[in-house]
Amino acid sequence: MQAFDPDLLRTFLAFAEGGSLAHAAAAVGRTASAVTAQMQRLEAMVGEPLLAQSGRGRVLTPAGEELLVHAQRILEVHRDAWLSLKGAKADGRLALGCTQDFADSNLPDLLRVFARTHPRVRLDLRVGRSRELTTNYDQGAIDVLIVMREGVQPDEIAMLTEPMLWLSASTDPVPPSSELPIAVLDPPCGFRSAATRALDQAGIAHRIAATSPSLSGLRAAVRSGIAITARTARFVGEGVAVAPQALSLPALPNAEFSLRLKPKAEKAACSLATLLAEELSYERL
Repeated sequence: MQAFDPDLLRTFLAFAEGGSLAHAAAAVGRTASAVTAQMQRLEAMVGEPLLAQSGRGRVLTPAGEELLVHAQRILEVHRDAWLSLKGAKADGRLALGCTQDFADSNLPDLLRVFARTHPRVRLDLRVGRSRELTTNYDQGAIDVLIVMREGVQPDEIAMLTEPMLWLSASTDPVPPSSELPIAVLDPPCGFRSAATRALDQAGIAHRIAATSPSLSGLRAAVRSGIAITARTARFVGEGVAVAPQALSLPALPNAEFSLRLKPKAEKAACSLATLLAEELSYERL
């Protein structure tokens, strides 16, 4: 019986979650040919094809679907073992700063894993706007940071890329009018700039119908049906859905988030940053 190489399973999982070898290559930081070779090695170990041709792409075979379940469990155990060994004697405190996009989505599950494996570490969680959090980070008050990206930083350890989407109220989308009403955060805001730029370039008349300094205020405006907004899929939830195609809205660019680790950070902060880089990278596809 052969032992599964975690690196092969990570690539396999990246393919399953991203839907293509190209996405898997981007997720694991390898070339497409290297990813193909990894999948061939994994298929040789299993003794059955894991991927099958489907049109111009590939999909999982029944054997691939079965391996997917095992791969997820194996990597979870591998992750927990690594974190437990790192965190068994770790103590002190560390500060994590992130935008509400992540705090409201899958970050709580990852923090639960970290807390279980680092029981003596006190976590200081700061949720806010990117500019404010970056200022606190530059002042040394934050150890690990997740904010909208503003170019390459020397302490950046991962870049998380997610599509921007037009979002509206799920039950009562914005009614037709001469000007499209949009809801935005107070400046500076990358989503605000991207939304207005896309509408201007498409020649779509629009007006700012609601502004807010926080995502909770933005969500209230969208859920009320008075305006649409531009965010990522992380903002979709109760009362908020992807805007209907009937609105004929222009394409938006990708949103880029930066994961940064304070230079000379303590081991616990390094472990948390590594966990976030590995787990959140799969969410970007």
